[in-house]
Amino acid sequence: MRLVIERRELLEALGHVTSVVERRTTIPILSNVLLRAGESGLEFKATDLEREVIEQAPGDVTTPGAVTVPAHLLHDIVRKLPDGAQVDIRRDPEKERLTLTAGQARFALQTLPAEDFPDLAAGELSHNFELPAHEMKRLIDKTRFAISTEETRYYLNGIYLHTASTNGGTTLRAVATDGHRLAQVELACPPGAEGMPGVIIPRKTVHELRRLLDAAGDTVRVGVSPAKIRFEMDSVTLTSKLIDGTFPDYGRVIPVGNDKEMKVSNAEFMSAVDRVSTIASERGRAVKLAIDKDKLVLSVNNPEGGSATEEISVEYGSTPLEIGFNARYLLDIAGQLEGDHARFMLADPGSPTMVKDVGDETALYVLMPMRV
Repeated sequence: MRLVIERRELLEALGHVTSVVERRTTIPILSNVLLRAGESGLEFKATDLEREVIEQAPGDVTTPGAVTVPAHLLHDIVRKLPDGAQVDIRRDPEKERLTLTAGQARFALQTLPAEDFPDLAAGELSHNFELPAHEMKRLIDKTRFAISTEETRYYLNGIYLHTASTNGGTTLRAVATDGHRLAQVELACPPGAEGMPGVIIPRKTVHELRRLLDAAGDTVRVGVSPAKIRFEMDSVTLTSKLIDGTFPDYGRVIPVGNDKEMKVSNAEFMSAVDRVSTIASERGRAVKLAIDKDKLVLSVNNPEGGSATEEISVEYGSTPLEIGFNARYLLDIAGQLEGDHARFMLADPGSPTMVKDVGDETALYVLMPMRV
């Protein structure tokens, strides 16, 4: 195996694939990246047996071949090479070494056989569809903050992606919840997604996909089966196993009878919550909202640290209400709203509250109250 590749191309590809490589693993080959040189250039493959990333990069290949080398070590070496360097990569089969040469710098790395590298074959993907990359980002950004990190409830450790029937037809919907808050966002169902199985995309895969989307082109091709999901973006392919579990019937926690509506400037609300929560204890972080006609008083009482209050104007015409929420959860939800105003649909101090973006019906958030 021998080829020459530009340092920037090599670094970019390694940056994409090495993020799925575990730094500590009991299986030595999982610390490696598979390099396969062929007619189309150099292919990189890395996996942790749950996720697999494949990337193609252009290179001048004189001798095809394949080998695996330590992923993070190779990435560190290439990162420290000078910009614009042409990297000569060749494999010495007798010494089982991979040699990198760039200018006067020369490195020899230990290798493991390419045939021993695991393959996370996706198999037959029953449903295939395309999404604009910015829509895929939106589905992730507006829901991933609500993914549970509680490992015992493993079925909540991801985003539930499925199709749903609404008054406006069929939609592709993403939902995440940790039991304290719920985020739901949807878009028009793309051709090919109708009838797809509802799948739970693991948290690690969600974060990996979001990172890759920053360097993706305009379109993401998605393939889904009951056990695997695959995302293709330009020269990068991410394949992942799915969480084998049943996502709860989240529709039951979305309130339908909340008749008290409060409309508030989102920027003002976020600033006020942020200010008064400065004094909240790390453990409690509860903020009380006292809502009366066209005014909202936010207050925090921390026996160890003091108290804080702030009043802001709102649009509210129902009976007075006092309700408490976790400050960080409030800020997480408010941070997802794109419009100038937020709409809170409330019922009573013990019932879940629904939050929506004024002017955007495609996303909704549900927040469980706290005792204050």
